[in-house]
Amino acid sequence: MAEQLAVAWPSRFEALGLVASGPWGCALGELGVALGQCMGQRHGTADLAAIDRRLQGYREQSRVGDADDLAELRVYLWHGDKDGTIDPAVGHAAVTQWQGWLADERQLQAVFHPDAGHGWPTTVESDIPLADCSEGGPPYLLDCHTDLAGDFLTWWLGALQPAEQPESAEPAEFASDARLIAFDQREFDAKGLADTGFLYLPEACEQQQNTCKLVVAFHGCEMAVDDTDDEAIQPPAFAKASGLNRYAERLGLVVLYPQAEASLANPKGCWDWWGFSESTWQQDPLHDSRDGRQVSALMSMIDRLQQRP
Repeated sequence: MAEQLAVAWPSRFEALGLVASGPWGCALGELGVALGQCMGQRHGTADLAAIDRRLQGYREQSRVGDADDLAELRVYLWHGDKDGTIDPAVGHAAVTQWQGWLADERQLQAVFHPDAGHGWPTTVESDIPLADCSEGGPPYLLDCHTDLAGDFLTWWLGALQPAEQPESAEPAEFASDARLIAFDQREFDAKGLADTGFLYLPEACEQQQNTCKLVVAFHGCEMAVDDTDDEAIQPPAFAKASGLNRYAERLGLVVLYPQAEASLANPKGCWDWWGFSESTWQQDPLHDSRDGRQVSALMSMIDRLQQRP
């Protein structure tokens, strides 16, 4: 989904972080391709030529952004070499794709961790038990002695200097779960969205004491919020322990954690990267374009935060 937003609206983003991800558009709108070429390689490798043709068709229809804007992004890609869910070869296909799109190869940083399984590595100390680095799996937060949030933000922003603080306040170094705000996603009305999303809002950003940047952080499959009990909605583990909130306080970052939900068509609560949220009769779903239902809803959230009409 991060790739889909970036390709649809590249002029709105500065950087893109990919974790255990394949190429943009890999599924070509077909579940069989998604399973056979974009997670494993039972049906061969991702067809980058067919994907490029799909992208060109979207460009001709103004359904994605300009190639020149896409070429200016900075991209950080992280993948575990022991990932048993998304084959590392699929990650290497994503590297090849982005190398062909970016203006300069130095805009791409690709890291393949030799001992990591499927998940997001973090060094945040919390009551959430981390998964073994090489095994991966629930809660898909990995104990790899790797601060992925810090590595990505350094790639994006350079040296991580603290944000400017009011004279009366000490620089905030530690994230607080109290700054994780639940919000109603129902008004954004897209199939596959949970009722509740979360926003990490540092006090300095809330008070508009400095100019804050926005990070949109997508959970993976089986990592979304459980909001079936309205009286007990808690932020999901990813929103609490990704490591992004810690840097949000230091650097003046607002972090949006939108949430997908599980359903019969999407039993693991993934974001829509193969087309399940589009019309059931639609032979060629537009989920990976500006017209995708989830892409449109997510951009509406971003517009709201950035106060765009």
